[in-house]
Amino acid sequence: MNDKKKIIKETVKKHIPQRHLASVRILYRIGMETIYGIKRTGLINIAIIAAMAAILTIFGALFRTSFSLSSFVDKLGDAFEISVYLKPNVDPVYIKSRLNEIEHVKKITIITKEQAWEDMNKDMDVSGMDNPLPDTLHITVDDPSNITTVCDDIKSVSGIESISYAQEIAKKLQTLTNVFNTVTLLVLITVAMLTIIIINATIQLVIQSRKDEIEIMRLMGVSNWYIKIPLILQGAVYGFLGAVISLIPLNTVQSGLLKLHNFLAIPPSEFAMNIVVFCIFIIAIFFSASGSLLSIRKHLRV
Repeated sequence: MNDKKKIIKETVKKHIPQRHLASVRILYRIGMETIYGIKRTGLINIAIIAAMAAILTIFGALFRTSFSLSSFVDKLGDAFEISVYLKPNVDPVYIKSRLNEIEHVKKITIITKEQAWEDMNKDMDVSGMDNPLPDTLHITVDDPSNITTVCDDIKSVSGIESISYAQEIAKKLQTLTNVFNTVTLLVLITVAMLTIIIINATIQLVIQSRKDEIEIMRLMGVSNWYIKIPLILQGAVYGFLGAVISLIPLNTVQSGLLKLHNFLAIPPSEFAMNIVVFCIFIIAIFFSASGSLLSIRKHLRV
């Protein structure tokens, strides 16, 4: 059996160019060094990966929730129409054409005073009265945050009697969105800092445990990158595993948000979860590898 394996091994070697074979050996050794580095860390690996998973879960939950909050704000924003009441004898079609020139105006609906009076007659009997209602324009903006700006521009158009809209609710919604986005950004910065600190401390321990071995490799003329890459990969592995574990609680968050969307009859962002997962893996791997590299530069002069 061993003879057969040897024959197969020799046959494979003959068909692989020497330069490619050398590259495969180097990659194999780098992979094995990465595994040895993780083994040397021992039970600390569990604490490192758990800490990574926890901070990534917090970031992922906030990031995913921010997508849903944006959907809620956009949907509610469509309901926050600006009502523009016109002066008597002013052509609403002309005013509509003027208002369409204002930036951030998404849609304008004309409600004539006759139409408004007819709708009022359906709810109550006012047939014996003269129509006191003005022509009205209902304006929808492209984003709730632009309501105040659009209102200021509308006031400069002549022929308008007054303007009304849910100013306080619009401001509160925009404030909530801004606060949530700011908190998400701060958590991202915290994730980056904690990841780098955790990985930095871990790689420092690995470097100290391999100090003599690394010194021997230096004396033998081993490439600096051959020493660095396994340590960088070790950090990246921690980030990857932390990201994988963080997906478990994030799926619970996703399910809860989808139920809330269904309850409010507001469609969720189609690719929200995919974007969150992609960002978590990129952030985890990048900052973990960066933490390793910083540790190498600080504690290993190669």
